[in-house]
Amino acid sequence: MDQIDLNLAPERKVLSVSELSQTIKQLLERKFPDVWVEGEVSNFRPAPSGHLYFTLKDESAQLKAVCFRNTARYLRFRPQDGLAVIVRGRVGVYEARGEYQIYVEHIEPAGLGAFQLAFEQLKARLAQEGLFDPDRKKPLPMLPRTVGMITSPRGAVLRDMLRILGRRFPNMGVLIYPVRVQGEGSAKEIVEAIQYFNQARSADVLLVARGGGSMEDLWSFNEEGVARAIATSRIPVISAIGHETDFTIADFVADLRAPTPSAAAELVVRPKRELAEEIRNLTRRLRQLLQMVIQDARQHLTELRLHRVFQTLGARITERSQQVDENVGLMALYLRRKVQRAREVWLLRAARVRHFDFRQFLELRHLRLVRTVSHAITLFNRTLASRRNRLINLGSVLGERNPLEILKRGYSITHDTSGRILRDAGEVETGSEIRVRLARGRLGATVSEKET
Repeated sequence: MDQIDLNLAPERKVLSVSELSQTIKQLLERKFPDVWVEGEVSNFRPAPSGHLYFTLKDESAQLKAVCFRNTARYLRFRPQDGLAVIVRGRVGVYEARGEYQIYVEHIEPAGLGAFQLAFEQLKARLAQEGLFDPDRKKPLPMLPRTVGMITSPRGAVLRDMLRILGRRFPNMGVLIYPVRVQGEGSAKEIVEAIQYFNQARSADVLLVARGGGSMEDLWSFNEEGVARAIATSRIPVISAIGHETDFTIADFVADLRAPTPSAAAELVVRPKRELAEEIRNLTRRLRQLLQMVIQDARQHLTELRLHRVFQTLGARITERSQQVDENVGLMALYLRRKVQRAREVWLLRAARVRHFDFRQFLELRHLRLVRTVSHAITLFNRTLASRRNRLINLGSVLGERNPLEILKRGYSITHDTSGRILRDAGEVETGSEIRVRLARGRLGATVSEKET
């Protein structure tokens, strides 16, 4: 009778770690492809690659988050630890560590607008660098020859500023650099305008202006590039952006903030008639001051002329002349004594030189040199004769061993057609061609018989 298998346990399905992680990842990505999460940023860590890594947490849980570079580059503010944010993204699994995390595609501050937060962060950072310090702000010229305007060529702002400048100072020079004052690329144009005026040195003061608008409309003047261009400008900059209640980063960095563009046109130069009147007043005061100085000088000169010192001036000059003559005599006596002393020293040195017979010294040196040269020549000739004899002996030995000398005594050298020397008759066959080297010349021959 067949036995019945009573093992009713289900068959086990064993998954690898990678398979389980893949399954969880697929489930999470299908379940949470687009989710909004609010939490507090902690462990914020920017990577050199540009990616941002941080943790979102609340009172009882935390969630890993990553914001890739392509998303992070468009953030208007910088996430930081302790900041409450709302993020949007998809939930997935980082399989290398088996952790689930959210891949962030959008971040905004919770409760505070992104523009306002970016404004406060940049303002704090630039203030810490000292870009807002009053000590670094440049004074405005009292009477600029040329005013550079950086603003939009369209709109009432430019017309109002030109009208006010024309009324206050009719012949004031004005250069206009047209730029966009809002939208993509406007901040770059403003920076280029400031740099152009600084390179050309064609203006004495710059007006950066635009009309009012929302914070987003004015955002070009909150860009870090614009702020640093104003801070590094060698030409004084007046910011005239928006209404009196509007504040931008450019206002804090500029050398002077005007509440409105029209007010900036009034601050950049005083009315011409006021300057002319001030010049007339200064001229009048200067003339009066010069008259007073001349009168005081004339009176002082009169007092000096009547002074007792000038009455005895002739006697003092005569006395000083006599002292000069005495000093000249003493100087001449001193010089004569110095010359006499130098002459005595020279005579003493000359006597010592005459006592020393220099010609005898030279003759002894010459005789020693002649002996040395003679000895060297004798030694050289001996060596040369020895070397010549040795060379003759070596030539004789080489001549005796020269094979051509042996051939002169009636011997010859036999070669085969390849040039090999033949030493045995068995090395050639009858009828083979051979070559015979004599003392003078060579012979070609054919072997007719041989004996071994």
